[in-house]
Amino acid sequence: MTGTTAPRRGGRWIERWDPEDETFWQQTGERIARRNLLYSVLSEHIGFSIWSLWSVMVLFMGPGYGIDPAGKFFLIATATCVGALVRVPYTFAVARFGGRNWTVFSALLLLAPTVAALVVMEPGTSYGTFLAVAALTGVGGGNFASSMTNINAFFPLRKKGWALGLNAGGGNIGVPVVQLIALLVISTAGAGRPRLLLGIYLPLIVVAAALALLRMDNLAPVRADTGAVREAVRDAHTWIMAFLYVGTFGSFIGYSFAFGLVLQTQFGRTPLQAASLTFIGPLLGSLIRPVGGALADRFGGARITLGTFVAMAAATGVVVLASVRHSLPVFLVGFVALFALSGVGNGSTYKMIPGIFHARALARGLVGEDAAAYGRRLSGASMGLIGAVGALGGLGINLVFREAFLSSGSGTAAFVTFLGFYAACCTVTWAVYLRRPVGAPLPAAGAEPAAQLTSV
Repeated sequence: MTGTTAPRRGGRWIERWDPEDETFWQQTGERIARRNLLYSVLSEHIGFSIWSLWSVMVLFMGPGYGIDPAGKFFLIATATCVGALVRVPYTFAVARFGGRNWTVFSALLLLAPTVAALVVMEPGTSYGTFLAVAALTGVGGGNFASSMTNINAFFPLRKKGWALGLNAGGGNIGVPVVQLIALLVISTAGAGRPRLLLGIYLPLIVVAAALALLRMDNLAPVRADTGAVREAVRDAHTWIMAFLYVGTFGSFIGYSFAFGLVLQTQFGRTPLQAASLTFIGPLLGSLIRPVGGALADRFGGARITLGTFVAMAAATGVVVLASVRHSLPVFLVGFVALFALSGVGNGSTYKMIPGIFHARALARGLVGEDAAAYGRRLSGASMGLIGAVGALGGLGINLVFREAFLSSGSGTAAFVTFLGFYAACCTVTWAVYLRRPVGAPLPAAGAEPAAQLTSV
């Protein structure tokens, strides 16, 4: 029976899954999909917290550690880079091992960087050791890719914007949560007790893995499909959307990792003062991500994405002005607006991905479940690539910040660079997904009707 769960290969496997069938969805599918979404969010949430660990560890690293701001930015950038790169294999691990099985394994893997940081986090540890541990925390970044690929397969196309937005938003909120816990530790125990923060996360990781083991399912129809991967790599839309995702998620994760350090370096905030402000932007960006997905479901992902990039460019202009005038209140207004807007854009861009490939299926003459299956196949394959490239945007942001502070002691030049990038994102979104008249060909995509794509 469709949607039945059977033991297979040592886990809970659902042998048939058809979320586009309205009867199946209402009777069986929605309940199962929502349950898997809940526990996927929990594991991904903790993964984000561990991935962003060094955004708060650097706040604990006072003069006794002997690391300058440029060195701290490079620690953050290292974690960002590894987290971006592991997203590709994490995406395909779902098809190879099953979404439930991989969620359990990837959650338990978070114990390694947490324990390692617990051991080395003290003055006198070599910078190379800190770099190695920061790189290890990158495994937390992979949880997003496997979770999004898994949840994408559970939900019908009409629900993907909401489901993927909620899944990603619940994961993204792991960033401000770890920053809030750091604020609590610094305000109560002082900046010399980073191990308290790490100790809190050890049991949480075990709980997340145990709940995934007991409550999640594997989807047998989701198979490793190298043909889909090759097709996604060749498709221009995969790389166009990766570029746009650099502007949305790359901004979110890059700013989340760098915010506290920018406040300390450019505005002279103490660790406690920085920690008391750092969580605000990531929290708003995380909470609003499902809103971006819901707006995209209603008005079209391309329209919401373009509006978001225009607003992000305006907010960056405010940040540049505040940076030049050294005005912390204006800086905070502009920077927090960037976080919120990046959250909206995260939701809208990820909604576009399945819509684009569903439109490709319709253009090929496929209909009904055949079109939906093609869309799931290609969008699932592309999501890992898009997520990895997007996360590399966070690496770029931290490296640009590092260079700006090395050369001038200020982040102004970095923000001017980001402003130019958002202008490029506006141009690409409009030119590829909104400008074309009906019937105009898309890049490397034959001759799909543009009207189909403007609804994505």
